Amino acid sequence: MMQHLDEMSIEQILTEINNHDQKVPLAVKQALPQLEHVVKQVIETIEQGGKIVYMGAGTSGRLGILDASECPPTFGVSPELFTGMIAGGEKAIRYAVEDAEDNIELGRLEVAERLTEKDFLIGIAASGRTPYVIGGIESAKERNIPTAAIVCVPNSPLSQLVDYPVEIIVGEEVVKGSTRMKAGTAQKLALNMISTTSMVKLGKVYQNYMVDVQATNKKLRKRTVDIVRELTDVSEETAKAALKACQGNLKAAVLVCQFSIDYKTANETIQACQGNLRAAMKQLQCER
Repeated sequence: MMQHLDEMSIEQILTEINNHDQKVPLAVKQALPQLEHVVKQVIETIEQGGKIVYMGAGTSGRLGILDASECPPTFGVSPELFTGMIAGGEKAIRYAVEDAEDNIELGRLEVAERLTEKDFLIGIAASGRTPYVIGGIESAKERNIPTAAIVCVPNSPLSQLVDYPVEIIVGEEVVKGSTRMKAGTAQKLALNMISTTSMVKLGKVYQNYMVDVQATNKKLRKRTVDIVRELTDVSEETAKAALKACQGNLKAAVLVCQFSIDYKTANETIQACQGNLRAAMKQLQCER
C-alpha cells in the first residue's frame, strides 16, 4: 500500500485519505445484521434494569467514553446507563498509557468490580486481540454477563469469545497500523448506531425529534421550544408557557399543547405509557 505517502503533495495525501474513508460506511453496512443483534441485547438489558458498558484501550476506549457521555444530554438518561471503561483509567482519556492495554488481569478485575449479570459488556478493539479487553470479556462470561465486541479484522480472538461479534472489515490503514483512522471511524459509526437505535426503540425519540433532550443551555432551551412548536403548531409564547408549566418536561408540554390538558394529566399519561410519547398521544386521542 502507500509506500510513497511521504513523497505525495498535501492534496494527494488528503485525496488518498478521503478515498480510503469512503470505504468505511460500506464496511459498516456489511455488519448491519450483527449490529442488529447487539441493539436487541442493549434494549433487553435496559428494559431489565441493567446498564451498557463499553470497554477498550486507546482510541477504542476513548470512543466508547465519548458515546456514553453523549447519551445523557441527548436522550435524558442517567449517566450510569451507558458508561465507558478505558485501559489506564481517567488519565488515558487525554494521554496515551500504552502499556495499560496489555494488562489482561486489570481488565478482569475492573469488570468484576463494576458489572453485574444484569449488565451488557461491549468490548471495542480494532485488532480484536487487546489483552485488557479480552480479560474483561472473560471475566464477564464467568459471571454470565452478555458480551459483544466491535472489531475490524475477521476471525479475531475477541470475535470468537463474545456472544455478539461485530466485524467491520475496513482493510489496511493509509498510515499502516494507525487504527485511529478507518477503524476508529468505523467504531464511531457503529457506536452511534447502537446507542441511537436503542434509544429510539425505547421511546426517547418521537418521529425524528429528541423528545427527552436535556435543556441545559441556551441552544438546547431554544431547541425544546422549537420541538414543541413544530409538533403541535403553536406559537413560541404558547410553547414556552407550556414548558414552564411542565417544569421543562418536553413530552408533557407537547401533550398540554396538543390536547389542552394540564401538566398533571399529561405527566400521568406519559408515566402510564412508560415514557413513550407516541403511545401517550394515541391514548389521549382514544379518550376524546
